[in-house]
Amino acid sequence: MHIALVVNDYDEAINFYTKKLHFELVEDTYQSDQDKRWVVVSPPGSNGTTLLLARASKKEQEPFVGNQAGGRVFLFLGTDDFWHDYNEMIMSGIEFVREPKEQDYGTVAVFKDLYGNLWDLVEFNENHLMFKRVK
Repeated sequence: MHIALVVNDYDEAINFYTKKLHFELVEDTYQSDQDKRWVVVSPPGSNGTTLLLARASKKEQEPFVGNQAGGRVFLFLGTDDFWHDYNEMIMSGIEFVREPKEQDYGTVAVFKDLYGNLWDLVEFNENHLMFKRVK
């Protein structure tokens, strides 16, 4: 599944996701007929979910860069070692806007991407629905 994320610039977005969040660059293909690039990145260990980094190419798209969810948490980055990833992200200069908190479902903190979109960094506990098989 691709999730489109509107960005200002392909290269700065690639740099943020691959260098600071350690995503993998899956594809970066120039599409000459549309003068744009097809840029796809994937979280480490992802089983199919990817981000399509889509450069805002029209005036009406520009206000959505960094505000795709109207100030709400937009995306969720799962981890199996919350404190390791949290500390590494802090060292990389990632800004957290909500400190880590233990919830019934696991450990979570909210961070901003390079444009201001809000993400949850979350480690779900064993009792969370994510770990239960759906029949």
